[in-house]
Amino acid sequence: MKPKDDEKQRAIAEATFNLVAQTGLSGLTMADIARTAGIATSTLYVYYPSKDELISQLYEEAKTATMLRLMDGVVPGSPLRSRVRRIWCNLLRHRLERHAEVVFQEQYYNSPWFTQGNRELSTRLAASFLALMEEGQQQEIFKPVPLPLLTASVVGSVRETANLIRTQVLPDDEAVQQAAFSLCWDAIKA
Repeated sequence: MKPKDDEKQRAIAEATFNLVAQTGLSGLTMADIARTAGIATSTLYVYYPSKDELISQLYEEAKTATMLRLMDGVVPGSPLRSRVRRIWCNLLRHRLERHAEVVFQEQYYNSPWFTQGNRELSTRLAASFLALMEEGQQQEIFKPVPLPLLTASVVGSVRETANLIRTQVLPDDEAVQQAAFSLCWDAIKA
């Protein structure tokens, strides 16, 4: 059997992400994905036997890559604020540079296709980030609120800042990033 072509797999992923960002997950068809990826529909079925398997596998791959980007350059043992800022900035860059992929992940997360297995994967991948939030609470630096609320405050801050930058309400510059992160930090600190 011939090995699968990495370029075709990337084209399939990008086509899927872009189509979901344009039209949503529910209306996504294998034929549309194949056409957008520049391959035959029959070829797409060689890579992914069904839409369910395609979106599930793409979610797992995208979520894994996102969490690796999130923790990139985070130096263990450095001050908590600098680690959280690095994560915040990494997530902002990711949302700005990989917008269609982010939209795909969010739609999949909120869809009937999202499974308990996906939830467990997401939790495992986020373990380092969650541990950092718990560390901040244990040191009484962060508010003693349920951990999901704390992480939602950080992620929500990034999401809205990225939306303001993407829609050109705010410029994509260091001053805006610093101001937005400062607001986020003030919201989560004890």
